[in-house]
Amino acid sequence: MQQRRALADRYELISHIARGGMADVFEANDRMLERRVAVKILHQQFSGDDTFVARFRKEAKAAANLSHPNIVSIYDWGEDDGTYFIVMELIKGRSLRDVLKSENALLPRRAAEIAIEVGSALEIAHRNRVIHRDNKPGNILLAGDGTVKVTDFGIARAWDDSQELTKTGSVIGTATYFSPEQAKGEIADERSDIYSLGVVLYEMLVGRPPFTGETSVSVAYQHVSAEVPPPTHLNGDVPVELGSIVMKALEKDPARRYQSADEIRRDLLLFLQGNMPIAATTSPLSQTAPAPSPAVEDSPTRILHQAKIPPATVPPDEAYRRVHAEERQPSQLPFIITSIALVAGLLFGIYFLLTSLAGSDATPTTIPGVANVVVPDVVGETQVDARIELQGMGFRVTPIAEANAIFEVGTVIRTEPAAGETVAEDSFITTYISAGPTPVVIPTVEGSTQERAIEQLDGQGFTVEVLTAKDNDVDAGLVISQSPAGGSDAAPGAVVQIVVSEGPETITLDDLLGRSVRDVAFTLGNLGLIADFQPESSLDIAEGFVVRTEPAAGEVVRPGDTVIVFESTGPAIVEVPDFFGMSPQEAQALAAELGIEINISALPIPVSDQGLDGRVATQNPDPGVEVTQGAEITLRLGDYIQPTTTTTQGT
Repeated sequence: MQQRRALADRYELISHIARGGMADVFEANDRMLERRVAVKILHQQFSGDDTFVARFRKEAKAAANLSHPNIVSIYDWGEDDGTYFIVMELIKGRSLRDVLKSENALLPRRAAEIAIEVGSALEIAHRNRVIHRDNKPGNILLAGDGTVKVTDFGIARAWDDSQELTKTGSVIGTATYFSPEQAKGEIADERSDIYSLGVVLYEMLVGRPPFTGETSVSVAYQHVSAEVPPPTHLNGDVPVELGSIVMKALEKDPARRYQSADEIRRDLLLFLQGNMPIAATTSPLSQTAPAPSPAVEDSPTRILHQAKIPPATVPPDEAYRRVHAEERQPSQLPFIITSIALVAGLLFGIYFLLTSLAGSDATPTTIPGVANVVVPDVVGETQVDARIELQGMGFRVTPIAEANAIFEVGTVIRTEPAAGETVAEDSFITTYISAGPTPVVIPTVEGSTQERAIEQLDGQGFTVEVLTAKDNDVDAGLVISQSPAGGSDAAPGAVVQIVVSEGPETITLDDLLGRSVRDVAFTLGNLGLIADFQPESSLDIAEGFVVRTEPAAGEVVRPGDTVIVFESTGPAIVEVPDFFGMSPQEAQALAAELGIEINISALPIPVSDQGLDGRVATQNPDPGVEVTQGAEITLRLGDYIQPTTTTTQGT
């Protein structure tokens, strides 16, 4: 019965894509340009706030000026009968939130590539004085060709500046991803977006955000006061250099973070090029980093001048093309070194043979002319301290990570050659660095009861963190998901987060009586309910408005349920019956049944038929005439008058 709604008589809504805290997103057809677009419709509770709407309009226009390959384009903004909407580029793909939900941690290189493209989008926005304020995986879209698209710039600012939402003590954004200054209710700037990008990068590398909790307040408190566990401690595949970039972005003091999106983007590109990021030279994580190669031991300033970083304004594929184009051609140096080594080995062999033939008792332990050095004892030292000490004695150091439950993570377990041995000054020393206890396989607990899941995880020595969520498909008390995933490895004592179902989400149906059909269609759609419109005549409800619903107001339904909405077609057409000969009571009953009114005239009509006395003798309109329900029929009752008789008297 209902045709698809077209906002502003142009954007025909086709299907619902996603629902957020402030708006719903629909796929739509732009009738004017004949193209598919995404339409974001503001929730009704915000539409009544004039200040919010004014800010929403202003920032939608500002976001429309952000033209960049990594930013979702804004095409239009408008209002239609109190419904405010933004028309955007339609991205065919998945959000980063959905990718992380299905894949958990990403490969470090892919995570860095995504963060670079997000950084490019933020850099362009910041140049235009637009702060995102709600940078999170749900607002990062991965197109089918792999391009990263950032969305929701305008709506994030609108939320922040709404009078209703900036009362003293309030916090703005999504608690898991906002910065310490946002958690404290302070003004957010470019560095707040960088912190949020750090949280997103952390989640891509580890499979979960740095802080979680049962309430937004508890998460906000952790952003302000709790220490972030380095991603390298939770995922051994994360390079220390990349971990250092994350930790710098997550500095609680904005002055210690990257000061611009371009800075973190440059460090990420340096990492992809195989160069040492600037953050790795100052971060505490560098204590567990492997010894830098000669190519990256220059000062940070020299590294920046050597690495030609593509600007944030170039397309993503061009940025990666330039990165890979700068890889050096194979050097001839290894062949030269090999040749020299062969000659030196030949000379040493000749020397050894001659001394043996001469009957000499001396047995040289090193090459003549090279100093002999005793390997120092560096067991228990941090990797960086041991490296500095060994390199200072002329050794070349190769670190190897090894599981160990005794030594602290990042400290030296042993060396080869061992401490006390005498070796040539230029020898390689292998340092074995503790990577913590041997990983334990995390059991799969999805589908188990909460009690059983906790029992299994506790039995393996893991720390269990329980979150709850509504779920229409999983019964209450059962585990919906876990992070890290079952079957993956983790250190004993590591935190395993489980999400337990609270059962289906329920909705108490509002009273929709008298509301317009269009309004009700969007209200039910926003709640995830299916509206089935049926016509019904009504005396009291105007045409096009709701007469009643099934289920009725106050009843409990679930997302996906169908609600039958009876739409008024106005009063029905009825045929006037024949009231002739009826008593007033009989006429009233028939009129009520047909939905018409009767008016019994106070002036009876004289009748000669005694059977019509006190009964309907005439009516207006006549029987058979069509009238609308509610029409009034006038009836006159008969008043019997006995006829007079005349007698004739004879004379």
